[in-house]
Amino acid sequence: METSSAPWVTYVPELKVLDCTVRDGGLINDHRFGDDFVRAVYDACVASGIDYMEIGYKASRTVFAPARYGDWKFCTEEQMRRIVGDNPSDLKLAAMADAGKTDWRTDIAPKSQSVLDMIRVACYIHQIPEAIDMIADAADKGYEVCCNIMAISTVQDAEIDQALELLRDSAAGTVVVVDSFGSLNPEQVRLLVDRYRKALDGTGKEVGIHAHNNMQLAFANTIEAIIHGATRVDGTMAGLGRGAGNCPMELLLGLLRNPKFRIRPVWELIQNHLLPLQRELDWGPSPQYNITGQMNQHPRAAIEARAGDLKDRPLEFYDKIVADI
Repeated sequence: METSSAPWVTYVPELKVLDCTVRDGGLINDHRFGDDFVRAVYDACVASGIDYMEIGYKASRTVFAPARYGDWKFCTEEQMRRIVGDNPSDLKLAAMADAGKTDWRTDIAPKSQSVLDMIRVACYIHQIPEAIDMIADAADKGYEVCCNIMAISTVQDAEIDQALELLRDSAAGTVVVVDSFGSLNPEQVRLLVDRYRKALDGTGKEVGIHAHNNMQLAFANTIEAIIHGATRVDGTMAGLGRGAGNCPMELLLGLLRNPKFRIRPVWELIQNHLLPLQRELDWGPSPQYNITGQMNQHPRAAIEARAGDLKDRPLEFYDKIVADI
């Protein structure tokens, strides 16, 4: 994977790109995207040659009240097929299943009955035992499976090693480094990717990266992960995502040299759908997200500040965060 001879003029054929605009972006508006928007994202992913689209969550209706949330929180077959039909394209569809928040035994149908191709199991470090069971269940049902260990910047090395030892023997084909708080820098990303790859060496499992932009490093961290061997990378259109957002897909595709990727459909989507959406939803780098990123804190405090009196008072927000740590 790593090379010292002009790697910027070549490409990594095994690298796969996943779009999580609807899933991660839906955390801003309770997944209440209209069909036109979701269909436009799907069409852009197909036209641009992106490998996977994460269309939403497989969330529990007992944990999340359907009256409050939009369809993309639950991703029933009827809801997904309303957008993609039988998905006659090469684009693979994924949904995220959160440990502790998904009725995975009953709500995830066998692959033969679903338009989905992949289940992305997401968990915090203390939920690894349930995640292992979820991975086995999804694999037994015929899906590609990956595991996203969230908030990895808060996890001790010994815990990471133990989790990777368990995942090494699991049916997960990919394990993703997830910078939930947007607090990692490229050096830390390199160390984590190297750690994951070493732990999974010889299994055929791949390492992925899911970066958040709290310190405006999501793109840089994604590049660093690719350089050091990550072959599954996430992005969102115009960086749409909770808080400071994610690695912008337009930057990612603009960097990669694989001729199968076409960037024009992404710019068309941004012009027609994402720029108008920015007038309604608040996402992207800001002083508040920068502060929580530097402090390795969950962005919920920054989200609340930007929706309230502290939106234009970053110094007061900084003092509040420091006092609360």
